Amino acid sequence: MEIKKNPKADLARKSALFMMIGLVTSLSITIIAFEWKSTDMGDLMDLGSVSDDFADLIDIPPTEQLPKEPPKVKHFQIIDVPDDEEIDEEIDIDLDIDITEDTEIDDVFFEPEPDEEIADEVMLFPEEQASFPGGLKAWRKFLNDNLKYPRQAKRMNLSGTVMLSFVVNKEGMISDIEVIREVGGGCDEEAVRVLGLSPRWNPGLQRGRAVKSRMNIRVVFSLR
Repeated sequence: MEIKKNPKADLARKSALFMMIGLVTSLSITIIAFEWKSTDMGDLMDLGSVSDDFADLIDIPPTEQLPKEPPKVKHFQIIDVPDDEEIDEEIDIDLDIDITEDTEIDDVFFEPEPDEEIADEVMLFPEEQASFPGGLKAWRKFLNDNLKYPRQAKRMNLSGTVMLSFVVNKEGMISDIEVIREVGGGCDEEAVRVLGLSPRWNPGLQRGRAVKSRMNIRVVFSLR
């Protein structure tokens, strides 16, 4: 025997109604929740009861500026002294010189200032350099007549230029000969020997006076 439901007890027929009721209820709750305004301030202080102390905080007393003292003006007293006023001060000049009309005064002579002495030291660059008597041409002739090519230098086939440094004093005498560039093979010694044989040189001049000066000269050794 098949059991049949009572059509009145079938809830499926009212499902649409129930859905509409649920939607309306949900929508109403949502609207009420958004539209509800709470006036409860909780523990917030009443703004009207806050004491107004801002005026006391910004109440700054005005700055008092002291008046500036006017600059002090120096007053000068102008004294008018007449041109014809006589000065009563007496000036005592004690002179033991008794001058009469017959007194003769000797002429005053001023001693000439002594010339500045030039120190007796070796000068490197005097105003006028020392020179060989007769000039460069005479120096070359002197070397050709007196210079001998060393045998050792010939055997070793050595040639070159020997540089010599020496001092010419005020009288033109040569001293302190030094070799500042060597060639070797006896050339250096021969150059020193020949320079020592040279006659007196013309001394260097400084302000027109003879001075001691240092010279550099070269002696060339060349094999032909």
